[in-house]
Amino acid sequence: MEVKQIAVIAVTAAGLAMARRIAAALPGAELHGRAGRVADCTVSFAETTMHLRRLFADGVPIVGVCSAGILIRAVAPLLADKMTEPPLLAVGVDGGSVVPLLGGHHGANRLAAEIARALGAHLAVTTAGDLALGLGVDDPPEGWRVANPDAAKPVAAALLAGQPVRLEVEAGEAGWLVASGLGEHGEWGIRVTDHAVDGDDELILHPPVLALGVGCERGAPAEELITLARASLAESGLAAGSVACVASLDLKADEPAVHALAAELGVPARFFSPAELEAQASRLHNPSELVFRETGCHGVAEGAALAAAGAEGLLIMPKAKSKRATCAIARAPRPIDAAAVGRARGRLFVVGIGPGEASWRTAEANRAIATATDLVGYGLYLDLLGEAAQGKHRHDGAMGAEEARARLSLDLAAEGRDVALVCSGDAGIYALATLVFELLDREQRTEWNRLAITVVPGISALQAAAARAGAVINHDFCTISLSDLLTPWEVIERRIAAAAEGDFVVAFYNPVSQRRTSQLPAARRILLEHRPATTPVVLARNLGRAGEAVDITSLGELDPRQVDMLTIVLVGNRESRILALDGRRWVYTPRGYASKWTA
Repeated sequence: MEVKQIAVIAVTAAGLAMARRIAAALPGAELHGRAGRVADCTVSFAETTMHLRRLFADGVPIVGVCSAGILIRAVAPLLADKMTEPPLLAVGVDGGSVVPLLGGHHGANRLAAEIARALGAHLAVTTAGDLALGLGVDDPPEGWRVANPDAAKPVAAALLAGQPVRLEVEAGEAGWLVASGLGEHGEWGIRVTDHAVDGDDELILHPPVLALGVGCERGAPAEELITLARASLAESGLAAGSVACVASLDLKADEPAVHALAAELGVPARFFSPAELEAQASRLHNPSELVFRETGCHGVAEGAALAAAGAEGLLIMPKAKSKRATCAIARAPRPIDAAAVGRARGRLFVVGIGPGEASWRTAEANRAIATATDLVGYGLYLDLLGEAAQGKHRHDGAMGAEEARARLSLDLAAEGRDVALVCSGDAGIYALATLVFELLDREQRTEWNRLAITVVPGISALQAAAARAGAVINHDFCTISLSDLLTPWEVIERRIAAAAEGDFVVAFYNPVSQRRTSQLPAARRILLEHRPATTPVVLARNLGRAGEAVDITSLGELDPRQVDMLTIVLVGNRESRILALDGRRWVYTPRGYASKWTA
């Protein structure tokens, strides 16, 4: 189930401190700042109104540290259906008041109350039901579902008018439903049930008390499992809205059909080890020796349903079967906290964060970091994340310990965590993405192979240096690492010679180190055999960080003593040019447009 990341908006430097406090109080929240006014934020935006409008249209909860008017005017053209509007909150720059403006039907009031508690602020709730009753009958706790939202209005109106309203709790516990007027009688009622029922004169609330246990053959069609689950619920008269989670054996953690079913129902998928499911053996209705021989437990669907429902849970729908799938349903006496049962499928994001400047990180990289429970990386790279790393479990590694960091990332994700393995530049350019896949390919560890892996691109040092210098790589180019720690120098020499003969623009990574000082001079000599000494060379150091420097020289004048491990070296081809413009020098590589102009 996708949960939209909360965006905390600071439009001025004056609101930044308060926005940071709010983001710190909301796990995983992203800090968005207006470019040119707000520094060191997770997401930078150029124009406030359009940024707010895009977030709101995407269903992202917004907390704006600004005037309510800014927020209202921004989203006004998008207002159409209050049942689909995400939370929109205004917080004063001084943190004195928190005002939920929109999205009361999607948790805005609860979010406002959480922020007010964290700030010690005044909660300015204006929703009549929340003010008079202390609850929103159509905004139940996390995991609960409202089957017929249209009935919320007459029920709330009756309570506000002091009229009695029936309360029937048929499943789970509903201690949050406490209001004057709730009792055994009334023209209108509230029914808490896990059954699929119609409510002409009552609001139907479904508590998350059902655990849907499933199993399937490898590669079973998602449609088959979804159809089986829907049919099992219908046969039992149960409501899909009361399903708290889809549960299965950890062997199925990477099974697309299981995740498709969870997405269909809008609930998490949770997984258990064979030992955890075998602990339910005495409670199974259909234990199987064949299943035990294949999986290490006597029942997958029934065992997973019972394990998720807990020790007091009851199996109310024994295993049902289709051609390639099984399904069972258990009921818990109290709402199930899906996050606390079993494990999620572990996720590993291999994230390129660019040169280091927050505004150069991609939106996808920011989302991956915000989603992660654990950050793994060289300490300097994690430090560059600034506030984006707050609230995360940091696992700092030393320079040179790349394999240890990759292994740790895979192991942490195998425990069901969301892990971001942080790399500078682009994760797939002389970084750790290749090492992750090499370990997966070489070791074939079952727990690693079940992970969901995403490689998140970033701005590479090559791109950053070229942009700072002008347009050096606007024609054919290549990258070569001068480090011979992993690649023999003879191989590197052949590649330099091939690039020189092919007249490629060349980007040299890892040009020198304290121990390696001869490689760059050797590369220079090879290139000079094929291109003139006047060929432009760009030396870019600490891009996007404090101490950034971009120097332009020539291949003939290149002094390796100007270069260190934090420098990337770009060498133009025979056509590359230096252009003096507006008091500075630029480097560009023509693509051949001049020949078209003269044709």
